[in-house]
Amino acid sequence: MCKPGEMPGQGPDPLDRAREHARSFLAEVDRRPVAPPVDAQALYDALSHPLADEGLAPATVIDELVRAADPGLTATVGPRYFGFVVGGSLPAALAADWLVSAWDQNAAFYVLSPAAAAIEEVTARWLLELLHLPADASVGFTPGAQGAITTALAAARQHVLAKAGWDVERDGLIGAPPVSIFAGADAHATVFRALRLLGLGSDSAVRIEADGEGRMRPDALREAMTSAVGPAIVCAQAGNVNTGAIDPLAEIADVCDGRAWLHVDGAFGLWAAAAPPTRPLLAGAERADSWALDAHKWLNTPYDGAIAIVAHPEAHVTAMSLAASYLATYGTQRDASNFVAESSRRARAIPIYAALRSLGRRGVADLVERTCAHARRFAELLGADPAIEVLNDVVLNQVLVRVADDDEATRATIAEVQRDGTCWIGGTVWQGRAAIRISVSNWATGPSDVERSAAAILAAAGKAMAHRSG
Repeated sequence: MCKPGEMPGQGPDPLDRAREHARSFLAEVDRRPVAPPVDAQALYDALSHPLADEGLAPATVIDELVRAADPGLTATVGPRYFGFVVGGSLPAALAADWLVSAWDQNAAFYVLSPAAAAIEEVTARWLLELLHLPADASVGFTPGAQGAITTALAAARQHVLAKAGWDVERDGLIGAPPVSIFAGADAHATVFRALRLLGLGSDSAVRIEADGEGRMRPDALREAMTSAVGPAIVCAQAGNVNTGAIDPLAEIADVCDGRAWLHVDGAFGLWAAAAPPTRPLLAGAERADSWALDAHKWLNTPYDGAIAIVAHPEAHVTAMSLAASYLATYGTQRDASNFVAESSRRARAIPIYAALRSLGRRGVADLVERTCAHARRFAELLGADPAIEVLNDVVLNQVLVRVADDDEATRATIAEVQRDGTCWIGGTVWQGRAAIRISVSNWATGPSDVERSAAAILAAAGKAMAHRSG
């Protein structure tokens, strides 16, 4: 029992126990089923103790927590998790994330952590250089892509309404000029939640027709915008979550030029700008007004690390800034609370700093190129089976396949693969048909993982088709 006033270091060190458990998990992650079946009630019961009057020793808490939670852990950090766009954790980024918790810095204000402020500034500069975005853009570090998109669109809302003579930060939206919103037909759901959170309305966006790969059609956007008057925002996409396709950003930027704020949702696809072979797919991205991307997707940092980038820092700060009499400022030093809608917050730029420092430009490019090559190999191996159709042009790290041109067989294949545990794949609906979605995002995935996983998918598809014909 940990008595009042007793220091956590007395008795077994909980940090040592956590390190041992973490090392054990990582050492076996390649051997455990990627997503083992779990009894939800048993998992809850193992964790659900009465809240006792007296606490336990910290090391005991850690040991019991690990023992109870382990059956419900999914090996998303392992090399054969392909279900969502989920990266693993690079060793340097993981170690840095441990330091974030140990240092326990509040990164909201310079006075609270000069180190966190400096690391954010350096990391922001590196990101703008790596992604070939304007060097004078402002950067905020958010928990995830939802926060990044919402932050960027808040800046967009401020900017376009200010140009129309309305101060939305002071006066709100009641009585404001209407804002026309345009988004691709296959835009990500987080865009529409951001619009809802910002009071613009999730159904306010005009949905612009997309091509067969999910790319917004610039001609359709141009036609839709002819009837719009007043402030306007266009939400484009770099990396369709199903196909990996990137909107024709240069042409969309031409349509928006002088007429609308252009936001690019690049949660994972924007990282392709770091690799020479895929960089041309993002031509025109640098002409946007804002961008959003995740570090815990393709950069492979632990969760709680995404980035909002705005080409108009004044609009960004006006939308996000926080001021009070007790909040001291230090001249030109960075106060991160001016760029995100948080005060108390983790120093979440530190793992991103560590990831970029450990990889360097070439390492990030290699990570992108290698995972794209794995995706192409998946398409090659699966597409060689006449019963399996590859549905997309594999331009990045996403592969869509369908079994026997049949919804039931496709879904049965997904279920069998998930039961088998060799790898984990997800399901989706693409253009009205069930499909298997394979996302290759993990730094640890190697050729043997692709071969082994493709074999498991083919075996599952064979079972599904045999059951269907029987």
